[in-house]
Amino acid sequence: MKNILYTIAGFVLLQSCTGNKQTKELKLEGKIERDQIAVTTKIPGKIQKINVEVGQNVHKGDTLVILELPEVTAKSIQAEGALASAQAQYDMAVKGATDGQMKQLHAKVNGLKEQFDFAQKSLDRMNNLLKDSLISQQKYDEIYAKYQGAKNQYLAAEAELADVQHGARIEQQKMALGQKERALGAVDEVNVAAKERYIIAPQDMSIENINLQVGELALAGYSLISGYLNDATFFRVTIPESKIKVFDKGEQKTLIIPYLENKELQATVESIKPLSSYANISTAYPDFEEQESLFEVHLKPINVQESKELLTKASFIVKQN
Repeated sequence: MKNILYTIAGFVLLQSCTGNKQTKELKLEGKIERDQIAVTTKIPGKIQKINVEVGQNVHKGDTLVILELPEVTAKSIQAEGALASAQAQYDMAVKGATDGQMKQLHAKVNGLKEQFDFAQKSLDRMNNLLKDSLISQQKYDEIYAKYQGAKNQYLAAEAELADVQHGARIEQQKMALGQKERALGAVDEVNVAAKERYIIAPQDMSIENINLQVGELALAGYSLISGYLNDATFFRVTIPESKIKVFDKGEQKTLIIPYLENKELQATVESIKPLSSYANISTAYPDFEEQESLFEVHLKPINVQESKELLTKASFIVKQN
């Protein structure tokens, strides 16, 4: 009698274990995932203000953090001063002389023109007197020398006025223009750096971690804030190769969300790839033989808007047909 009871109990226990195993085999669980993003800074600075909190949803273009950049302010003043100096140098090279200098040069040219005209008249008179032998050759040569001197002074003044009216040499103008453009580049560089004090959300995202607090120093390239992309929800399930026939790429599957009172969602199988690390297993109770390879299945929600409200890392179940 005792042997019969032991046999019945063993049979019931075996049936129970077999039933549980079959239930597990039929229950394909996975995790709700989202692509992650890290927001960094290009320029080192102190955290001046944090505008977000952990768990908050933000939109693309929202200001997450404001940095304090005193060095950029100092460089901005230097760049503006260099630009003003370069602009003045360029204007002077193009314009040539000031209005006062132009008036002086015009007066100089007019005065030398009067002297030249007088010398020309004197030379004409001396030339007639020389023909009539009323003056000596020596006297004529003296008048002629004065005439040539007046003429050369007048021509030199005219050339000086022409140079001033046309500005400096073209080489000097190009050099001044180059200095001006260099100063403009420095100003633009400072303006770009000044904008980096505002850390902007690159995409719609939910804040997961805030890695620094107000007053702390943020180094270039350091991750200030990390989070999940709201529009990048996907479903991940781990399966052994014996179950791979359940999924076909492009196939539509029904997913059950337990924490939403078994709400059903539709998703499409996007990819099936070998799982390289056992640490990446997403199924809570994986059931596979030791010699079996594991595969990771990615499913994309058909209704993206509906999937935005799902909790990251929450579980789901693949509904079996």
